[in-house]
Amino acid sequence: MTEKLFYKNAYLWEAGARVERVEKRGKRVRILLDRTIFYPEGGGQPSDRGIIAGEGFRITVEKVEGKDEIWHEGKLEGRLPEAGEPVRLILDAEWRYENMRQHTGQHILSAVFKELYDANTTGFQIFEGYNKIEIDYPGELTWEIILDVERTANGIVWSDLPVEVEVYENLPDELRKKLRKELSDKVKPPIRIVSIPGVDVIPCGGTHVRSTREVGIIKVVNFYRKSRKLWRIEFVCGNRALKYLDELMADYWQSLDEMPNKNRPLVERVRELRAEIGRLEEEKDGLRRELWRWKAKALLNNAEEIDGVKVVSYIEDAPMKDAQAFVVYLVDKNPKTVALVAGENYVIFAKNREVEGLSMNDLLKAVLSEVGGGGGGSETLARGGGFKVSPEDVLNLARRLVGDYIE
Repeated sequence: MTEKLFYKNAYLWEAGARVERVEKRGKRVRILLDRTIFYPEGGGQPSDRGIIAGEGFRITVEKVEGKDEIWHEGKLEGRLPEAGEPVRLILDAEWRYENMRQHTGQHILSAVFKELYDANTTGFQIFEGYNKIEIDYPGELTWEIILDVERTANGIVWSDLPVEVEVYENLPDELRKKLRKELSDKVKPPIRIVSIPGVDVIPCGGTHVRSTREVGIIKVVNFYRKSRKLWRIEFVCGNRALKYLDELMADYWQSLDEMPNKNRPLVERVRELRAEIGRLEEEKDGLRRELWRWKAKALLNNAEEIDGVKVVSYIEDAPMKDAQAFVVYLVDKNPKTVALVAGENYVIFAKNREVEGLSMNDLLKAVLSEVGGGGGGSETLARGGGFKVSPEDVLNLARRLVGDYIE
């Protein structure tokens, strides 16, 4: 069993240890030590990072996992360590400390949600740029509620309350009643209880700061509904809060600088741009339809007529989505019309509903049976692609088959 030094002193950034086992995996290595300051991933908190160094080798630790036996995994430089060798452990102290601040901040935030809105935290995870909790709350969360929670939570932070950790083999009934959440039967002794006097009492296996003051600040940056009763809250603490807000403000001001009207607030500038985009879209749609009208007229003038049905066929340069929009317009506006269009490795067959005796899906299947490829559709519209011949050859075949169907 690995001795967990991080539980004895969460602020221990360096320590000595001895190698017990080593597993080599290419240029990476997994190493088991007799004791460690590296926290293994678990309980929503990511594993620690850092260095394990010995005589003639160095391991950049990127992943730590395990409960009784804690394995350290990372990139090996130098020779392979051997069992029994002494090593020096050096944590990425900033990474660990910020994770401690986030974790304690989460306890405070969850406790306040429970106290003010009877919302239990059902999930928690620390990511590199932000953290998230999920709360069971059947009502409608608003920014006003979030601000209420933030004010209370940060009041606790700034009150400089101690964060206390006690370990129990048997949890006293009096203490059990104080827990924010009922203790699961899956939790076996020893049981670590993390408490903030007057605020929170909860079982937890993570690392924490000594005082709420060290959390610095708690800021909710986003929230949204995950299901009928489940809300996800994204938040940041400590230096990560400053970094997140700095990036947010940089994005805000840079976005405002791109606006024709650079005056705050940004939301009004966005509404103005959306209105302008809407107007331009309407104008573009009008021009597109005018272009379609003239294009349809030119194609119909050159169309082949078979037994009263005009068969329009041509090679299209536009993407299939744009080509289909025009083809649907063409046959919809012109009775007794069939359109056969081939583009770069696609075909579109369409007809006006008044054309009888001809299924576009059947026509496509007949064409593809000779030229290869796949596709499908309906009585009035079919699409395909993947054919092995040129678009011109596909159209020539389609025109001949249409004639057979109609005549």
